[in-house]
Amino acid sequence: MSNTLIAYSTDKGQTLKICNKIKAQLESCGEVVSLHNLAEGDVDLARFDKILIGASIKHGKHAHRVFKFIKEKQPLLEQKPSGFFSVSLVARKPGKDTAETNPYMQAFLKRITWTPDFMEVFGGMVDYQRYNFFDRHIIRFIMRITKGPTNLDACIEYTDWDKVDRFSQRVANY
Repeated sequence: MSNTLIAYSTDKGQTLKICNKIKAQLESCGEVVSLHNLAEGDVDLARFDKILIGASIKHGKHAHRVFKFIKEKQPLLEQKPSGFFSVSLVARKPGKDTAETNPYMQAFLKRITWTPDFMEVFGGMVDYQRYNFFDRHIIRFIMRITKGPTNLDACIEYTDWDKVDRFSQRVANY
């Protein structure tokens, strides 16, 4: 039985929702799973057998705390099975929906020296009603450019839950 950590950084909650789905899948395979919000401080990685990091994109970037966590914990991340997944609206688009083709994942990998054992990207969620004034209009502008939904009443989840299940199974089998 593996003791697995899922450390995450989320802005509006879709990454946490994905983490909870992965957690449930891993637990159904007999793993003990703990969630840790990177915004809530440090966590001792030594007590875990596997480590996953999930992070959302906000305004084109992963949160600084994700890079800080990886830099500080890299020796332990390299000693154990570990992985990373990214959540963004860009991942909703064919051709940008894999770790190899997603521009945010590729930018992320260029900024770190750690090589995750498993990686994935998941589509996020657009929910204009949950955004503050500034974010609502920035995201709407980006959606207009990328041919996404611009109706300010739109609430669309782009997460492919079957893909989340397949990723969870890969992690469980590792």
